[in-house]
Amino acid sequence: MQKLQCLLKITLSFRLVLSFCLPVFSQTGTGSEPVRYIGGVTVDPNVHDGRLRPAIGVETRQAMRANRTHPEWSDGFGWTYNHAPNLAYWNTRFYLEYLSNPVGEHIPPGQTLVITSKDGRSWSMPEVVFPPYKLPEGGTAMMHQRMGFFIAPNNRLLVLAFYGRAPNPFGKGGIGRVVREARADGTYGPIHFIRYNTASGWGENNTNYPFFNRSNDPGFVDACNALLANRLIRQQWYDEDRTNDDFFGVKGPIQAFCFYHRKDGKVVGLWKWSLSALSSDEGASWTPPVKVPTLIMDGAKVWGQRTADNRYALFYNPADDSNHRYPLAMVTGDDGILFDNMLLVNGEVPPRRYLGKYKDWGSQYVRGIIPGDGNPPGTDMWITYSVSKEDMFISRIPVPVRDKAAGPVKDTFDTVKSGGNIPNWNIYTLLWAPVNVVDFPSAANKSLELQDKDPSDYSRAVRVFQEGARIRASFKIFAKQADTGRIEIEIMDRFGNRPVRLLLADDGKIKAMNGSKLIDLAPYKPGTWYKLVVTADTKYGTYSVSIDGKPVLNQAAFAEAVKTLERLSFRTGPYRDEPTRKMNPEPGPGDMPNVDDPVPLAVYNVDDVEIGPGAVVTSGKAPK
Repeated sequence: MQKLQCLLKITLSFRLVLSFCLPVFSQTGTGSEPVRYIGGVTVDPNVHDGRLRPAIGVETRQAMRANRTHPEWSDGFGWTYNHAPNLAYWNTRFYLEYLSNPVGEHIPPGQTLVITSKDGRSWSMPEVVFPPYKLPEGGTAMMHQRMGFFIAPNNRLLVLAFYGRAPNPFGKGGIGRVVREARADGTYGPIHFIRYNTASGWGENNTNYPFFNRSNDPGFVDACNALLANRLIRQQWYDEDRTNDDFFGVKGPIQAFCFYHRKDGKVVGLWKWSLSALSSDEGASWTPPVKVPTLIMDGAKVWGQRTADNRYALFYNPADDSNHRYPLAMVTGDDGILFDNMLLVNGEVPPRRYLGKYKDWGSQYVRGIIPGDGNPPGTDMWITYSVSKEDMFISRIPVPVRDKAAGPVKDTFDTVKSGGNIPNWNIYTLLWAPVNVVDFPSAANKSLELQDKDPSDYSRAVRVFQEGARIRASFKIFAKQADTGRIEIEIMDRFGNRPVRLLLADDGKIKAMNGSKLIDLAPYKPGTWYKLVVTADTKYGTYSVSIDGKPVLNQAAFAEAVKTLERLSFRTGPYRDEPTRKMNPEPGPGDMPNVDDPVPLAVYNVDDVEIGPGAVVTSGKAPK
């Protein structure tokens, strides 16, 4: 009996020790793991789009193109470091704020500018809202901000930024956060400070702008007080402020806060480097920020939001590489806890035109519209980001989010509003290379038009169709010139492989790839419509082409082996694979020559796109 009691004591002691030694497994959705990506899709770092399927219908648009030698075409200054955009929608207009330096990051002088748009497509010339700030000892401050806008309960739109001291906006010596009002008539109110960096000795007596409560506008003062009282919104200020008081609900090595509300009312906080936390009291207190192992990201920002169909989306660069910030991807989920279905938002990585400090490649520092900062018409999501820290971009993502098409494609564009949304097409459109539906040949017979006069980039339009092993695709194409420019036409698989490749070249020839060899198919003339029909079969790895009913290519070999096909792409420039992950942006390539002036304009029109299953092959040969 004594032996049995002793054995029981030993067993209980052993179990007690084990209870302290074994890891504690917590439930996803708690403070130990606020969110999780459960999808099996990861990115291929060797290609710009990561081999991700695109979210269907995304419209990606360049809103500001930097230009050093022609500032009248860009920002009025010729500054080429432009970064950290923020977005709001107020008084039926989009507001996009960004900071700007002459050449590189954290190198003063710095200023903050705003561009606006009624429709998210045509953007105004940038306007300086916070100019360079002169320091008492000489020189100027730098600008830095994680928050750009606040729509107060009295419907006043506040614009905000932070004056810091170079080269570290998070270090001591920063001056403080400034605020001014954006008015409905397009003007801006006087600049005030809304919070001084008192730890560095700054206050109303030694700064260039008055404190906000000195304003003679009670509505402006009320708006500022409402912002100061909102703990959740002001948490965005922590990066530059970092005070030791209780002004912020959560502190630590955290940067670039964003948030969304789960369906149970809890707030999910997200930061750079995969950090996340939860708050049950609107930001007054938080669980300790933890690294989410399934969210692969680095020093670029992450953006999370609730969608119009009561789901959730996260946007980020899914790569542990802060120098190569591509692709820009999204994951979605039903509850704000579990996320799946990683899709491509923007996989274009144009060359960086201007050398500058910390000018990492790719689409980065993504921000959407903070809850309370406006709701554009419709259900679409709108996000903004910089590309290579020199150009401002905006993307519109249709909701509900889709990645697969069903049924045959028959796009005539005749019912599409000219210059408006292009349903089911993924558009990459630039200021010097726009993509639009236009009234050509007539208002009753419209077409999709791709223009290009950009010396360093291209325009692109992609149509996702129902995935299949055999397809037949037909379309009409019109070139307004034959001696300049090019348009490459590709049929692709779900991973972005390009087995079928056609080309209208600048020598007046329609060409195609037969395996690894580029061959001529037929001449083309400017000002003439041509109907191309392509039949492709992945079983045999071959495709055939006819032009205006005449066979010009029979059983050509695929350029790449694929199992299925699902995308038709039109691109006004050659395929690019640089920069690669092996290329270092510091210092990286120098300034590109001849990028500040347009090249001769090339214009192409596409119409009557029809795509469906191809004929069944029974002879071991692809159909003609």
